[in-house]
Amino acid sequence: MNTNQPIASDKTPVGPGGTTYRCGTLTYTKAGLAALFAWLLWGDFCYTMMQAVVPSLVPLKLNALGCPNWLMGMIMTTIPGILGIVVGPWVSFKSDRHRSKWGRRIPFIIWTLPFLCVSLALLGWSDSISGFLHAHSTFLRQFAPTTLTIAVIALFLAVFQFFNAFVNSVFWYLFNDVVPPQFIARFLGVFRIVGTGAGALYSYFAFQYAETNMREIFTGAAMLYFLGFGIMCFMVREGEYPPFKAETGEDNKQIGGLRVFFKECFTNKFYWIIFLFTIFQNAGTSSMGTFTVFFFKDMGLSLAQIGKLGAIGGIAGLLAMYLAAIFIDRWHPLRVLAYSCVFAFLGYSMSLVWLFVTVPANFFFWLSLGGGLISVFQAALLGGCFMPFYMRVFPQSRFGQFCSAMSMLSTFVAIGAGMLAGLFIDLMKYLCHGSDFAYRFIFLWFSVGAVIYTILIIMAYREWYRLGGDAHFHPPAPWDPKGIEEMPIVPTVGPQSRWLDVTLKLFNAIMYLSVFGIPFLMCWMYHKHAMVALTWHACLLLPLSLIAWVYWMIVEKGIRRDIARARNNEPLHNGIPHHGVLIITAIKFLLASGIWICQVVVAVNLNMESGAIVFTAANVITDVILIASVQLICRIERGFSVQVDAEPMAIP
Repeated sequence: MNTNQPIASDKTPVGPGGTTYRCGTLTYTKAGLAALFAWLLWGDFCYTMMQAVVPSLVPLKLNALGCPNWLMGMIMTTIPGILGIVVGPWVSFKSDRHRSKWGRRIPFIIWTLPFLCVSLALLGWSDSISGFLHAHSTFLRQFAPTTLTIAVIALFLAVFQFFNAFVNSVFWYLFNDVVPPQFIARFLGVFRIVGTGAGALYSYFAFQYAETNMREIFTGAAMLYFLGFGIMCFMVREGEYPPFKAETGEDNKQIGGLRVFFKECFTNKFYWIIFLFTIFQNAGTSSMGTFTVFFFKDMGLSLAQIGKLGAIGGIAGLLAMYLAAIFIDRWHPLRVLAYSCVFAFLGYSMSLVWLFVTVPANFFFWLSLGGGLISVFQAALLGGCFMPFYMRVFPQSRFGQFCSAMSMLSTFVAIGAGMLAGLFIDLMKYLCHGSDFAYRFIFLWFSVGAVIYTILIIMAYREWYRLGGDAHFHPPAPWDPKGIEEMPIVPTVGPQSRWLDVTLKLFNAIMYLSVFGIPFLMCWMYHKHAMVALTWHACLLLPLSLIAWVYWMIVEKGIRRDIARARNNEPLHNGIPHHGVLIITAIKFLLASGIWICQVVVAVNLNMESGAIVFTAANVITDVILIASVQLICRIERGFSVQVDAEPMAIP
């Protein structure tokens, strides 16, 4: 793939009624692009079905054999982690440099495909194989049949995990090599939808037969993967890649290769910031799935209700994902990521309200459902921009090795971070005298993590601007005499005054509701004789809400003045924020104002006057943090965002 010549767009007219799209030396018509997506998504379907089998079936089999939990954990997590750290970087480094008529990624999949599929199928026949060995080997007869079966499973699983590490390392890199960059976020959005759908199909139709037809499931998954994934490899074509610059054969062998790997990946400030951001983001959120379920249980929800929240949120997230991916392409994934992380802190800090108030479980269920649904699009934006972000900022020629370097660091840190999160919860449990109330403090852990990784992504965003930003960014490349690796410039849409005006009006509406909603609630409190809550709202919360409103008017005035300065080509006081994530955030918090009013009304009805006070106080604090976040984004743009209503570059 030729990445030596920068291009302003990967969209090229071919004549009346037709357009082609480029990715390096590859050229696609619309029909060709659709076919590419279809084959890659078919491969993802087969890949997901195969990946779902081992973690869901093997623990059941090991548990039935009486395998100790510590040994099960080692077989299922420790060994794959070690293989990922050792094999992943090596495969990534080698695949970046590999040149063949099949490309640089697909050979690593094809060569390992037979071994992976055979070991996967043999896992289903472990009972028969261990029985045969036990019957025909004098030496093995001294071991119990169950012990021998566990050993056979561990052996086949280790072989499977070794070859699976090859696929896990290069499959994701293939997208960056064959999908035109202006479509990458949209493709990954559909990719996630297909993967989630495949997992749901497996769970619904196949998992119920896990204990009775385990052999058939393993064999079927191996056959589907061999045929389906193999066909994808033959139907997807990679382009031509230029030779590596300033690198001899000794530079990618043994110690020489290791030296080059560390020199290229860990000697640039920009990449270190990205690595640290990913490390702390993973560390800050890695325990989310582990401990939030216990938080929900402490709030009184049943497992059925927790499952419904996850299912409804998952379906809504799938519907939002593709639309969010379109905007990620248009606004640039790094900008979306930086803005979204700034507002992510708000989501965690809002949940700290449950440290001070407890509501009936059914009411909490509906509050959680409503909050999840109004946040689903913003969550889709944040969740969908990570991989496109890495594809836009890492050198395309060495994308694999940079991803593996980042993954290697994240794996080491994630192990310790999960343990620290557990120790934090144990400390809170000790302070709470063993009560499950301690799980409510997990949002404090998430909030602190959000502060750290938000600072890092802001640093990366500012550094990206200094390296060229939307129009001129090329990844730093110490191996290139120019110091950069030239890559296609993907068109983006900059700040637009009409959408900024809509955004500011939406924020005004949030402040209006926050201020004028309090007198309405005070009337309700008077009607319900909730005089303590009424007094607090009248004497403290309403004045504080008015102060927050004045704060917002100052920030809004500064933004509008900078927009006017930009139109007159005058120096800006701060910078002009991009309208994209801001307008999504404004809509979310405008809807959240309705949830706040419902919270207070229900709390008053339940004679929970202290709860009503806490809910309104939390709303005022949220407004202040929201305004401060908008002000921070303006400061982030200072010195770089100097235009508004610039002619948007052509976006497909």
